[in-house]
Amino acid sequence: MTGLCRMFSLSHWLRFCRLPSGETCSERLRIVGLRRSIQLWLVQRLLRVNASVPWPVHWTSHISFADRIMRVDPTTYPGLSPSVHIQAMNGVRIGRNLRLGPGAKVISANHNLTDYLQHVDADPIIIGDNVWIGANACILPGVRLGNHVVVAAGAVVTKSFDEDDILIAGVPARKLRDLPPYEGAGRIPAELSSLDGT
Repeated sequence: MTGLCRMFSLSHWLRFCRLPSGETCSERLRIVGLRRSIQLWLVQRLLRVNASVPWPVHWTSHISFADRIMRVDPTTYPGLSPSVHIQAMNGVRIGRNLRLGPGAKVISANHNLTDYLQHVDADPIIIGDNVWIGANACILPGVRLGNHVVVAAGAVVTKSFDEDDILIAGVPARKLRDLPPYEGAGRIPAELSSLDGT
């Protein structure tokens, strides 16, 4: 009984939550919440669902090749929403303040059309800062999204949209309209917005 109590103590949980560099426990708890953090930790660390992913991931989401996902901000948690699928075989670069809706897909490699066991090399997917990818939207290989791009629910993004402050939607996705500049938390100051960050 003592071992079980120790296993669920806060100090034991904090010791094993394996925070990536640059992230603190207080930031994770502020974003995810204590109860949800504990639930996600139990599923990831004890039940080994998405165990190779160093950030919190919902147990119904699937992240493959997590080591090829570069997060500019360690407090961005792709896969925190339910049923997200991220396949990063060719690499994915994620900017600050990404929001992924339930069921969103980010797929960086297609299968070879003449040999389904092989994957096609492509450029990595690059997602800018303050991007919101709506529920059941799909981002396909080689796509680049600028800063403050909102991808409507159910959209299939097959080409790049480097322009900032836009709404895209449809199958295949196309620009619907311009958006006013992003003003929320996570906004990049003007003096830093010109920096590449790579």
